[in-house]
Amino acid sequence: MKSMDTLTTIFSHNLWANLKLIDACTDLSIEQLNTPVLGTYGSIFATFRHIARAEQSYFSRISTGLPYHRPEGTEEMTLAEIRESLSQTGEGLINCSHNIGADDSIVIDWDGTLRDVPKVILMNQAINHATEHRAQIMVIMTQLGLTPPSLDSWTYFDKQEGAG
Repeated sequence: MKSMDTLTTIFSHNLWANLKLIDACTDLSIEQLNTPVLGTYGSIFATFRHIARAEQSYFSRISTGLPYHRPEGTEEMTLAEIRESLSQTGEGLINCSHNIGADDSIVIDWDGTLRDVPKVILMNQAINHATEHRAQIMVIMTQLGLTPPSLDSWTYFDKQEGAG
């Protein structure tokens, strides 16, 4: 495995896991993609859309300091569009990770109160948010009688070792 700094490794794993999971869902039926399971965010489709929109928001705030605003009248993303979005924001977060210092922050309107928030908190949230919701998608897959892919860091490491 080629040498990577800590944040690059973490965000590279996040991108890999997002794409691996979405690829595992590409052959699911519309019914399977839209089946919600109690205790999860929603259906696979709804959860992937949620992950993608959140990652767009985190990336926008980290890279520009501004919130992401989805254009009015935009239709819901397809699975292919979600994959493309996650690929773009995932690469963007990897690239941003090289330039974020511990003291870099942005001002966020937090329920009507302007707060100075370190960018590393947003980066941490991007990872935690995606990990939590990927786990929910994997639960839904299991409830549908499917075997979800292994997305843990050990599997990622093994795949990177085999690729290098």
